[in-house]
Amino acid sequence: MLTVQIVLFDGFDLLDAIAPYEVFCAAAMNAENALSVEFVTAEGQRSVTSGINGLKIEASGRLNPERADIILVPGASGDVEGDGPDSIPAILARAMNTELTGMIGQALGQKDNVVATVCGGSLLLAMGGLLEGRPAVTNHLGMDLLGATGAIPVSARVVDDGNLVTGGGVTSGLDVALYLLERELGPRIAHVVERLFEFERRGTVWRETGIAPSTYKSLTGAELNIAANKAAMTYGTLHEITQASVFDGDWDTTIATPVGKLQVKLSISTSNGTIQGKATQGDETVEFLNPVLQDNKLTWSLRITKPMRLNLKFEVAADGDHMTGIAKAGVLPASKLTGKRAS
Repeated sequence: MLTVQIVLFDGFDLLDAIAPYEVFCAAAMNAENALSVEFVTAEGQRSVTSGINGLKIEASGRLNPERADIILVPGASGDVEGDGPDSIPAILARAMNTELTGMIGQALGQKDNVVATVCGGSLLLAMGGLLEGRPAVTNHLGMDLLGATGAIPVSARVVDDGNLVTGGGVTSGLDVALYLLERELGPRIAHVVERLFEFERRGTVWRETGIAPSTYKSLTGAELNIAANKAAMTYGTLHEITQASVFDGDWDTTIATPVGKLQVKLSISTSNGTIQGKATQGDETVEFLNPVLQDNKLTWSLRITKPMRLNLKFEVAADGDHMTGIAKAGVLPASKLTGKRAS
């Protein structure tokens, strides 16, 4: 029997979860003893409040990666703009900081399991560092953020990467579930459910197979860094390097993010016309990527892993011993950075 567990967390999007649930239930009615489906949480049986008018759904048990054949993770429903506690990034971050991330990581480590996501569900996994280097899709509003986590954004309705199947916007939950039925139980079961729901799947399911399009060339990370460095050299001047010296030194900074304040120590130096820097957060130190001075502002990219995995883009200005600026990842609201030169 194919066992499907649909994961709920406080603030989840109703349609992301309910649409696949109905598809799988319809399949169970048409394929006797071939499939079972249930709502679960990382904590166990409990009432879970959705992000749509606080509607509650009862989850019957605890997510069990050892028992589930398919685990489906929905996205969140909340404020699209802003960085308050009811914003979608904040809801996803709270879910990510439960046992759920570890459980899904365990499931992805087992080849026989399939982890599926709908809409922002892929962001939840990506923010937890589970999708680095893997092709995936999410709601179109979150594609930049998905890329900032190290995942490979693919603009498709459904993306199949083996034991990871991701869907785009909320209605893609129907497409994801029907595709999984076809993949796991065969086209006839998927077809009968399509007819029952009077719904036809949209678009081509993207898989990394077949002939690669000749009109598209994917650059590696190293090639991107080289290209960015060359671009920076075209407008780098002696005056700019001189201005860069105002940033030299050690800085104690605070970044106010939607999920809490981060204390980060920056070390910046200018040597032989080259700006270098590193950031230390706790026991982790990482180098600046592509630091560039432009219009008296220093910009760079930085890969962080705490409180979640993100590629942040920084833009700061220095006034004496004071530093101000922003850190941004994809469509997330910019986080304010403030700092002082360390004595």
